[in-house]
Amino acid sequence: MPTDDIDDGQAVAWWKAEPARLETDKLEIGQRFPGLIWQDRLDGAVRDAGGWRGRLPLWPFERAQPPGLSGLGLGLSIELVYPQAYPMVPPHIYAIEPAPEPMHLTDHRWHVNGDGSLCLLQQSNQWSGRDTVIDLLLKAAGWRIEFALMQAELIEAMSENGIVSTEQLDVLLGYLPSPATSPTA
Repeated sequence: MPTDDIDDGQAVAWWKAEPARLETDKLEIGQRFPGLIWQDRLDGAVRDAGGWRGRLPLWPFERAQPPGLSGLGLGLSIELVYPQAYPMVPPHIYAIEPAPEPMHLTDHRWHVNGDGSLCLLQQSNQWSGRDTVIDLLLKAAGWRIEFALMQAELIEAMSENGIVSTEQLDVLLGYLPSPATSPTA
């Protein structure tokens, strides 16, 4: 019997149990978000199931970029962390730059979980295990834009489904302060 078939009591990494899913994720993310780099291991004891690091485009959506957005500069720098239960459990996405402040972790209006990961799904049943990571990355890119709108006090709370799925907030992007005039610049 091959040694790979012996249960030695050690946990099996999700990508060994789901190699086709890993290849699909690598292909889709590589095509849509070439600024993200796959990592077999991420720093920290909890973050040992692999993931992606890098920067998302500022406007990766299918509709035309509204005027005024270019003043924000770069897109969101992220770390996408796969849990060992992936794909049945969605990955966690952490905003690195710009990063939420500790006060944002306790205020649901900012869509940040208590562990600092972005709250991209309003309900657990919004992830089926067959969903694509691309949808979460698009929501994370939109989170960066809504984060800027929140910081500029142009909205009182981030939208429930994200700017990725609605043009409703696009008109406000023209009112964003440029980085030179922004109080956080």
